[in-house]
Amino acid sequence: MFFQGNNTVNLDAKGRLAVPVKHRERLAESSGSRVVVTINPRARCLWLFAENDWEGMALALGRMTSLDRTKRALQQLLLGHAADAELDAQGRILLPADLRAYAGLNKRVTLVGLGSKCELWDADAWTHNFDDLVDQANTTDSHLSVQLDEMDGMEDMPL
Repeated sequence: MFFQGNNTVNLDAKGRLAVPVKHRERLAESSGSRVVVTINPRARCLWLFAENDWEGMALALGRMTSLDRTKRALQQLLLGHAADAELDAQGRILLPADLRAYAGLNKRVTLVGLGSKCELWDADAWTHNFDDLVDQANTTDSHLSVQLDEMDGMEDMPL
């Protein structure tokens, strides 16, 4: 499963999100339309995984020792807030109220494809985050700017 691009969609009054058709079709092929949604502990947004892609991460997290505080915290954050969902006949998924509240999701939600997962952002928060990312990308010596400089020319590298 590979997600890319971004789309802004509306949540309905029940907290259902209509998954864009291009992602819906891939999800149906990849995981029988089953997804997992959890929090992104580094940003006030949610992560959406195809169930097949989530399974590997969940297994790795579950195998970590819960005696280590950092590893237990990862388990609590990611596994403890994971919710299974399935696309309904209209291609919607129900986002649990607690996850919507964590991410501050209101009516308009932006889905941002990140390869193996999507981020779900409140549309206004995404616009602000996007502006910050562009500023960082254009600030000399920022971590993002340095990474972009290292990537420059990679498209010419043989695979």
